[in-house]
Amino acid sequence: MAQDLVEGAAFPLDDAQANYLLRVLRLVADAPVRVFNGRDGEWEARIVDVHGKRASLTPDRLVRPQPDTPASAPVLLFAPVKKAETDFIVEKATELGAARIVPVLTDRTQTRTVRLDRFQKIVLEAAEQTERLDLPEVEDLQPLAKALDGLADGTVVIFCDERGDDAGAPWGGEKGRAGPIADVLGTLGDKPVAILIGPEGGFTLEERDWLRQRGDTAPVSLGPRILRAETAAVAALSVWQALKGDWR
Repeated sequence: MAQDLVEGAAFPLDDAQANYLLRVLRLVADAPVRVFNGRDGEWEARIVDVHGKRASLTPDRLVRPQPDTPASAPVLLFAPVKKAETDFIVEKATELGAARIVPVLTDRTQTRTVRLDRFQKIVLEAAEQTERLDLPEVEDLQPLAKALDGLADGTVVIFCDERGDDAGAPWGGEKGRAGPIADVLGTLGDKPVAILIGPEGGFTLEERDWLRQRGDTAPVSLGPRILRAETAAVAALSVWQALKGDWR
């Protein structure tokens, strides 16, 4: 929620929030709830001023202080796929600690429009489910080159590259395959990273060559199997969490 959370300072709920608490959960006046706004930590609050479909909340006690977002938390760049699978990527990226989520346009990107308001709702629900107290920044769909230019200086792009170099072999054969993601991440120290997941069908050969020649880009392999885009996003973020994040 957008309101500041201050002990004893009541604030009104919007229509959707009031409906969820009063109609869906069937809570009544003085019922306790936990709230967060991404800035002021998690608070225990009470429902007050119930009038029909409207109500307010009064924060009573700080339960958890706001944690610092790890400086190393990754950015996820991904090419949107079908609606359900794209929603899945946004949801799981939030659960797995991504700091920013950026849908990108590539030559083979299937979906050329996204609903940013829908992504923001998914992010909020995923944060509530996992008790994450901060929300990742979700950006609108943009060309891949623009998204890469918008990364902070020194960010290493973890380019999930499923191909080899042999143009005549299925998926490029074995020659020129990238190293395992765990090995590559292990060489980066504390450098910030952005994980790049391509569209169904992968990047074109021209895009792959451009990415491999780009500075601050580290091609990685996610193993011998060709993963679906949504599986690749979850796999790459999970490996990052295990080696660099808060799973350690």
